[in-house]
Amino acid sequence: MFKRLDPLKPYLYRYRRSFFWGTLALLLNNAIWIMFPQVIRRAVDDMNRGITRHKIVTYSLLLVAIALSKGIFQFLMRWILIGVSRDIEFDLRNDFFRHLESLSYSYYQRTRTGDIMARATNDLNAVRMLLGPAIMYTANTVVFTAGALLFMLQISPRLTMFAFLPLPVASVLVQYFGRRIHERFERIQATFSDISARAQENFSGARLVRAYVQEEPEIKLFETSNREYIARSLKLVRLIGMLWPTLETLLGLAIILVLWLGGREVLLHRMSVGDFVAYNTYMVQLTWPVIALGWVINIFQRGTASLGRIAEIFKEKPVVTDAGVAPDLKHAQDIDGDIEFRDLDFSYPSGPPVLSGINLRIPAGTSLAIVGPTGSGKSTLVSLVPRIYDAARGSVLLDGRNISEFPLEVLRKNIGFVPQETFLFSATIRENIAFGVQHSTDEEVEAAAEASSLAKDIDGFPNRYATLVGERGLTLSGGQKQRTAIARAIIRNPRILVLDDALSSVDTYTEEKILNHLREIMKGRTTIFISHRVSTVRAADQIAVLHGGSIVELGTHEELIARNGYYADLYNKQLLEEELAQV
Repeated sequence: MFKRLDPLKPYLYRYRRSFFWGTLALLLNNAIWIMFPQVIRRAVDDMNRGITRHKIVTYSLLLVAIALSKGIFQFLMRWILIGVSRDIEFDLRNDFFRHLESLSYSYYQRTRTGDIMARATNDLNAVRMLLGPAIMYTANTVVFTAGALLFMLQISPRLTMFAFLPLPVASVLVQYFGRRIHERFERIQATFSDISARAQENFSGARLVRAYVQEEPEIKLFETSNREYIARSLKLVRLIGMLWPTLETLLGLAIILVLWLGGREVLLHRMSVGDFVAYNTYMVQLTWPVIALGWVINIFQRGTASLGRIAEIFKEKPVVTDAGVAPDLKHAQDIDGDIEFRDLDFSYPSGPPVLSGINLRIPAGTSLAIVGPTGSGKSTLVSLVPRIYDAARGSVLLDGRNISEFPLEVLRKNIGFVPQETFLFSATIRENIAFGVQHSTDEEVEAAAEASSLAKDIDGFPNRYATLVGERGLTLSGGQKQRTAIARAIIRNPRILVLDDALSSVDTYTEEKILNHLREIMKGRTTIFISHRVSTVRAADQIAVLHGGSIVELGTHEELIARNGYYADLYNKQLLEEELAQV
């Protein structure tokens, strides 16, 4: 059972000193409380021989002192042990987030955001309850029961045997209910992940839901998931509802046995009244630990189920790592930007080949444009440059070295990457542009906005660069979001600039303005950009035409027009479209 706690061992070890002091406070708290019935025992037997003011004052002060001392150590016990659980929760949440940040892009392609969010919130809270209240009350119950048992055996071994007669039955019930609670809570958390994922997708896709008038169907689907969650939760509640009364019934039977058998012992003068009162006080004191046992079982099973779900993510390993970094490049800071694809074949895990036989060199400081039909592998090819995915060793080279020999941090700091799907944070325009650049000045931000032809739009906003863009840039148009992403890449002053169809949402006039700015910025930088418009790519040093995952044409604009192939056909079609648009 405790093997389930293995993932928490490093955290428990880290706070071993706090656990030591918390355990010491717990031991003193129980040692003092165990003495409470002993004082009552002496008081009852002593007063049976005669009641005096001195006896009343003495025993009253002793009981008050015990209560005060217990209160102090109980406070320290809770403060330290519950405090440690909060500290571990803090560390675990940080480590969980750090681990998520280290995972490769492919992990997020196959895992729902809502599922991750459920584990980062609900499951982490359940683990915190396991580390705090569950551990504290378990230790408290074990220590007090063990201490009380010694005194109870001292008073009457025979009575103790009958008092603990229901214990084997309770043990079997605890095992049975514990296993069922664990299984049901795992299913509940899985359902909660589904609810979180559905809610997150609806909030993110609010525009689409409204555009397709799918509010009611989505509400019904959410209600179905919610009903499933409630139904499973109620099954767990019924199970827990059966556990507590069962344990209380067994405790009640034990108390009845003690009253009946212990009363006979007193009547037969085999036990003093003080011993009988002390024994029953121990039984009453054991009531809460036994009741708490049911609560602790619930918390423990919930916590271990949640810990298992969190451990699943910790077991995930990043696919793209720094494992192959060359020793002489560990402290490198800059790159020249010479890129070469050599006999490149690439396919996604468990998928068909996406790229095959790619041979292409982009000299440092030159530009390459990539065109081709949808699904030809354009985005996949440029994704191999910042190592969003890893190709076979030796098939992607940078400055004449295998690209995996460069540290990821160095590689990506030297690349300005604008992906096909623009993502903006729910922050200001300034913060979105300056993302990833420390200590950026207002002048640098404004220069990047100017270069991406976004400055005039920003000047029209009420708060200019302090304007909040909303979640995922909800308040901006598609073109404004793309230009913000371009500005974000430009401000990094990268050696390599990668634009994955980054001008698809802007009109031809704005595109020409951005290209004029980019031509100045592209000087001396290696630039790769994907586009479906010939007007965007015609000035590139090289143009590669991808079709079916292979390069079918390569050359300058003039050379490709002269070949009268796919590129020339695309060019003629777009010329015809422009002529028709002007009619």
